[in-house]
Amino acid sequence: MNQQSERISYLPTEGISYDPEEARYWDPAALDQELVRAFEICHGCRMCFKYCDSFPKLFRYVDDVHEGDVRKLSETERQDVVDSCFQCKLCEVQCPYTPRDGHEFQLDFPKLIHRYKAQKHERHGATFREKVLGDPDGTASVARMSLGLANTMNRVKAHRWFMEKALGIHRDKLLPDFASVPFDKWAAKEGHVATSTNNEAVLFQTCYVQHNEPNIGRDTVEVFHRNGVGLKCVSGLVCCGMPAWEHGDLESLRKQANNNLDKLMPHVNAKAAVVVLNPTCAMMMRREYPELLAGHDRERAKELAGAIRDPGEFLWNIRNEERFQATVLSKPNKPVSYHAPCHLRAQAVGFKSRDLMRKLFGENPKTTMECCGHDGTFAMTVEGFEPSAAIGKRAFDGMTEAGAEVWATDCPLAALQFQQHAGKKPKHPMSILAQAYRGEPFGDGGK
Repeated sequence: MNQQSERISYLPTEGISYDPEEARYWDPAALDQELVRAFEICHGCRMCFKYCDSFPKLFRYVDDVHEGDVRKLSETERQDVVDSCFQCKLCEVQCPYTPRDGHEFQLDFPKLIHRYKAQKHERHGATFREKVLGDPDGTASVARMSLGLANTMNRVKAHRWFMEKALGIHRDKLLPDFASVPFDKWAAKEGHVATSTNNEAVLFQTCYVQHNEPNIGRDTVEVFHRNGVGLKCVSGLVCCGMPAWEHGDLESLRKQANNNLDKLMPHVNAKAAVVVLNPTCAMMMRREYPELLAGHDRERAKELAGAIRDPGEFLWNIRNEERFQATVLSKPNKPVSYHAPCHLRAQAVGFKSRDLMRKLFGENPKTTMECCGHDGTFAMTVEGFEPSAAIGKRAFDGMTEAGAEVWATDCPLAALQFQQHAGKKPKHPMSILAQAYRGEPFGDGGK
């Protein structure tokens, strides 16, 4: 029997592994077995044709180039399929064959792609661009030393041309400004930093809020305090590690995670919730840390995962308590248009910030469930900028067609994507609630 006529089993091969602590996780031959199996399953299913370019490319190579045989894909073609995955996780959310669903196929396409990238990083290391994009704290520190010059230069065409050539960051990508005062400095000045572990909740502000939009963190603290929640901030937190892990850099992820565990676990052990402002970071800490870390850190990560809360999730859980402030001083004149971030969907905790706005404003936010296409650093790259805009078009159209006065999304990077490609920047729900509690009017665009 020749190879073409041999049936590829959908059942897991001996090479299956989603755990980097297993030796076979790092075995190229074992990975090859699982790639062939996954490609065969996806080629036969095709449910995920719309989420990113990985699947259309895979189907095109198999159908048009290799006469239906997934084993014939070249390494270059495989790499093209892998590089088109930006870890939105929606294929895993929709897939009926996953470990999460207890299916015998045990297929997790995003984790398989991460495994591929981890092996590639192990062999070749990180490129200069991957090192820069994988260390947002370091990049922000350098930018802040420029005393605002970095923000100015990011709007200069000649400089952006140079960045594109030197770093591979697309010249037209809208980049966020760096705040002159990071969030943790504001928190310390205002007395919001935890001095003990006797707190109901602590905040993981995320590197984006820390360095780029600290106002989201300030608004969150205000909203929680208005609702009688003793939310405190924690000094010394760093990036969750997703930007490094996007490129398969497990060592950097584990280093960052170790630091965050050291800072957060005393509060978790004292039964505090950890409120995480960006769904991507919450997903990392709730779902990825327990499977990617090693030894004692893995055990600590399992405990941390149980304490992670989306801010809307936390407040929704106290909505029937006397302390919950159900009255606001101002409301949008029209229903809010709400975008559901992919990484919030991946956590399967619902869209509680949307539900809070429904409860407080008496209107049903119009929800857009499509991916915006930003997904970490993918939209920043030369090769990812245009595909990300094409992938996000359904989301841009959905938000626009809703005809809402105020746009909302829990993901700050999604907000940038909408600002650039749809002409209006959504606000974080905590900022919308803070505005409503303060009685500030909602004008056009939610300003």
